[in-house]
Amino acid sequence: MNPKLTEEEMRRALFGDVDEPEPINAPVNQGHVPEAVILPVSKPLVKKKAAKAFTPRLKVTLRVGNEYEGETFEMTHEADTLSTLLAEQEATKAARKKYRYVEVISVKSM
Repeated sequence: MNPKLTEEEMRRALFGDVDEPEPINAPVNQGHVPEAVILPVSKPLVKKKAAKAFTPRLKVTLRVGNEYEGETFEMTHEADTLSTLLAEQEATKAARKKYRYVEVISVKSM
């Protein structure tokens, strides 16, 4: 086999002798070409809002304060998750922004 084949010889070897059909030209209509059609502007359709699907929520109750064994406050945090661990972490993270001492009292589903 000759290592230096031309592209045409390679095509013939792969696909055989295929007669390429001549491109068919569609008849061109030389008549009047209409310009762009302008449609009247109508009001945009109002999309209906889909009803919110049920999102699982957990209510985390925390005891927070800034003094060790000092005055404490009860605080609640609502988390959009089913995982109690994630809900606790989210609630304590939010509470630590304002308070120094945070204790989780309970996690309940809503």
